[in-house]
This record gives sequence, structure tokens and C-alpha cells, in this order.
Amino acid sequence: MRQLSQRLTLLASFAVEGKSVCDVGTDHGYLLAHFALSGKYGLVTGTDINEKPLKNAQKNLEKLGVGNVKLVFCDGLSAVAREAADNVIIAGMGGEVIAGIIERTPFLKDGSVRLILQPTTAAFYLREYLAQNGFLVEREEAVEENRKLYSVMAVSFTGEKRTLSDTEKRIGILDTGKKDNIRYIEKQYNICQKCADDLINVDGKEEERNRALATAIKLKAILEEADGT
Repeated sequence: MRQLSQRLTLLASFAVEGKSVCDVGTDHGYLLAHFALSGKYGLVTGTDINEKPLKNAQKNLEKLGVGNVKLVFCDGLSAVAREAADNVIIAGMGGEVIAGIIERTPFLKDGSVRLILQPTTAAFYLREYLAQNGFLVEREEAVEENRKLYSVMAVSFTGEKRTLSDTEKRIGILDTGKKDNIRYIEKQYNICQKCADDLINVDGKEEERNRALATAIKLKAILEEADGT
């Protein structure tokens, strides 16, 4: 079994042992192999909307001698039964795409399902969607891969809807106890500060600039507190 990347290792660490696992958009299948070979989980399923990644995953699983994995050709979780999805991993997609998959899958509102999410873009959009639709982010950590920073979230449905602040949309519940978390917060600070700078003297954008600047100030304060200054 090949060594998982730091990102995949973090994703795997969020899963609840003794439960089934479904990896949506499984790609190469290495994460599936990890779960299946560990012997610590129930049914292991991988889905993909394209046939080519599934064939690639099947070849890799065969090379590794993994036979107890089910591969499903479908959009999101559309052909997956609830009992095969105690842990649902949706990673490597944009935040809007992930939100769309969740929206189309009613059984994810079963509070016993653990969603493990890792958006590649628009994480702020995904956090807002989750909060507005009764999903709670229970744990969140950042990780770097190929010089890019990603946030991994463990999520469950509670039914309690929330309105997030602009700062929460940007960094969720990331704390400053981990280097990658700090770097993620720094990146969001830079994005907000640049947005505020770019909107200086732009007619009709005063409110947008003020919100970006206010968020940047709050993120800078979080970073300064972490640095002890």
C-alpha cells in the first residue's frame, strides 16, 4: 500500500471507525484502499460521475489486492444507499459543487451521518451553505498539498440554522494551534486586505470594501494574538 498524502491522511483521520465509508469522486482509489485494508470500517464504496476514474480506481485496487470495495458510476450519492454512507467524504471539488451534492441527497440530514468535506475553492460559500441549512462543522483543520492550502471539515446535521459572520465564512472554526491553520488564516487575511485595497475609490463599492477591510482587521488580530504581539 502506497503512503497516503497528508491531505488524504487528514481526510481518513476524520472518519468514524466501525462505520461504512463512501468516497464521492474517488479518482485513483487510494483512499478506498486505505479504508478497506485497515479492517476498521464497514462497507467501503467509491463513486464517480465519470467512468474513467472508476476504471483507474479499479485497476489500482486490483494491484493492491483489494477486493472488498464497491465502485458506483453515479452523480454524487444518487445511487448510494444510506447504509453505505455513515462516513461520506466529498473532497477535491469546489464548494458550490459540494453544496449541490449535499442539497440533492436528503439522507445526509440523518444526524448520524458524518460528512468529511474538503473544498478546493469557495470554502466560504460552503461554510455559509452548511450553516444556513442546519449543518454543524464539528472539527476543522487546514492542510497543505502541492503548495496549496485546503480546509478539511467534519460535519453533521443538527437542524439548527445559523448566520455566520464574514470572519467565520473565511476561516470557519480553525484555531491557531497548528501551523497549517495559521497559514490558512494568513491567506484569508491577504485575500481580504487585497480586496479592500483594490476597492479604494471605486464608486458604488464602499460597503463591499468596508466589509472586506473589517474582516481583514479581525483576521489580523487573530494572527497577532497567536504570535503573542
